[in-house]
Amino acid sequence: MFQKILIANRGEIACRIIDTCRRLGVRTVAVFSDADAGARHVALADEAVQIGGPRPAESYLRGDAIIAAARATGAQAVHPGYGFLSENPDFVEAVAAAGLVFIGPSAAAIRAMGLKDAAKALMEAAGVPVVPGYHGANQDAEHLAGAAEAVGYPVLIKAVAGGGGKGMRLVERWGDFAEKLESARGEAETAFGNAAVLIEKFVQKPRHIEVQVFGDGTRAVHLYERDCSLQRRHQKVIEEAPAPGMTAEMRAAMGQAAVRAAEAIGYSGAGTVEFIVDASDGLRPDRFWFMEMNTRLQVEHPVTEAVTGIDLVEWQLRVASGEPLPAGQEEIRLTGHAFEARLYAEDVAAGFLPATGTLTHLRFPAGARAETGVRAGDTISPWYDPMIAKIITHGPTRDLALSQLAAALDATEVGGSVTNLAFLAALARHEGFRRGDVDTGLIARDLELLTADAPPGLAVRALALIGAAGLADGGAALAGFTLWAPLARRVALEGLAGLIEVLAQGHVRVTIGEEAADCRLQAGGWWVNGRPAGARIVLTPGRVSVFGGGAHHFDAVDPLARSADAGGGGLTLSPLPGLVKAVFVAAGQAVAAGDRLAVLEAMKMEHTLTAARAGVVAEVLVAPGTQVEAGAALVRLEEEEEGA
Repeated sequence: MFQKILIANRGEIACRIIDTCRRLGVRTVAVFSDADAGARHVALADEAVQIGGPRPAESYLRGDAIIAAARATGAQAVHPGYGFLSENPDFVEAVAAAGLVFIGPSAAAIRAMGLKDAAKALMEAAGVPVVPGYHGANQDAEHLAGAAEAVGYPVLIKAVAGGGGKGMRLVERWGDFAEKLESARGEAETAFGNAAVLIEKFVQKPRHIEVQVFGDGTRAVHLYERDCSLQRRHQKVIEEAPAPGMTAEMRAAMGQAAVRAAEAIGYSGAGTVEFIVDASDGLRPDRFWFMEMNTRLQVEHPVTEAVTGIDLVEWQLRVASGEPLPAGQEEIRLTGHAFEARLYAEDVAAGFLPATGTLTHLRFPAGARAETGVRAGDTISPWYDPMIAKIITHGPTRDLALSQLAAALDATEVGGSVTNLAFLAALARHEGFRRGDVDTGLIARDLELLTADAPPGLAVRALALIGAAGLADGGAALAGFTLWAPLARRVALEGLAGLIEVLAQGHVRVTIGEEAADCRLQAGGWWVNGRPAGARIVLTPGRVSVFGGGAHHFDAVDPLARSADAGGGGLTLSPLPGLVKAVFVAAGQAVAAGDRLAVLEAMKMEHTLTAARAGVVAEVLVAPGTQVEAGAALVRLEEEEEGA
């Protein structure tokens, strides 16, 4: 076993690897960018080395700096985590050339699976079923359009490099192909430095089922499947293991196909073989096709660990240090069911835009596994993926594990940034999902239901005003006094006001309009109108949060705030910090509502900004290549004429 390894990554995956290394007695070296100098993974590691600026290209993608850090600290091996350089064969070769061990597959195996078109050809030769489509080298736009026509719409345009839904576009009709191709190529070039794409038939009721494999370079085993069908814009949201509705026949067929795929390339280490499954007639052994192989550890690996009892990072370290596979196929057992939900800093109401902010409050439930790379007080940076944590539950049955997930999400508390927490909780309670009736289109079909913003009930509003009055701990903190009457004061938050009356210490009456709430602090918690509220009041600067059965945030009233009018929709503002990738309009140009104005690249994704109304462009305030902050004005339309 290694004595010391360097982790060439950041965030929750670096912290996850450190946890296993500590248990095994392996010392760890972290690397960090300027933006991550105070990050959690830096604090947890035994040593840490600064490697560059905040942009990934200046730090986490600098293989030379990472290798230099490993050699300078005496690390024997490099663990790549996932993302960044984890699937870069040139980096693997450079690590070996420096006399270090790469904890993962060989450069040859990564190259074999690194381009989706070549990987599909290799899999066909190995007897693994592949999705119908065009995987050839001809990248002429007209040729690709003809290939799509031959396959038959709808089709998927997919980047041949990378993953994570980047460089992927669904095209449902011929007239949209050219625009979607240009968009996919642009995003692929930005994310992977390779604009090449392939064309695949789009399966009408698809399920995304992947198989965890592990090899030692000669033979391989599988650790059963994960269902990753709950996706938004091709990004996984909630994953589970095993797949609901899986039959023994189907599991055997998929497991054998995945092992054939791994052994065909002499795979060593942890990897995932991803399949698209046509679920229109249930799960059938003749209805699954190879999509791609991820030659690294996956974000969702904890659900596999939960149902097998195997620490995949430990296996990675043991095999990379020269040990054989720790177990044979017949020794790997499947026990219970597990779920993982990805908690992100993102604005669901604004179309799931990535968000930034300082985490003023962060608390995870004791009964669930929470993997995180942040702490209260940390800042969600615009430079990296905005993941806050992964919440994982495991139970003896699917129903129990899913109920545990819903409860864990309700008990998770995040302050300081908007999150997708309420969306995840709604998804965990979705009737179709609970039945196991899942496919990759579920979220899109029921998006309105899943993102509905339920107004806070009386108990939540009353507790928010109690917090604003400084009474969260039950003390009688209202200023002034009255004779022969309870202390009383009107309290206001943004969009909420009411009368607070202190009847006794820990006993408050709150009147909001025509509603009244009798609130008592007893047994360590607030009761409202004779029932336990099951909620906590958390105060942070300028905000009162009520956590319990969800999260509700109320901002303090700013007495100096003035209303501002952004020109009746005339200004297009950047919704988050990012790089202006393209501008499609010029001064004097007429636009209609919904027309594309610009493309913003932020947090590894492209975001198209459109006109809020029809009008004439007065000014274009940015140029392609400009780095902008959140709220920066990008395009201004001429003012609307009165009466128009």
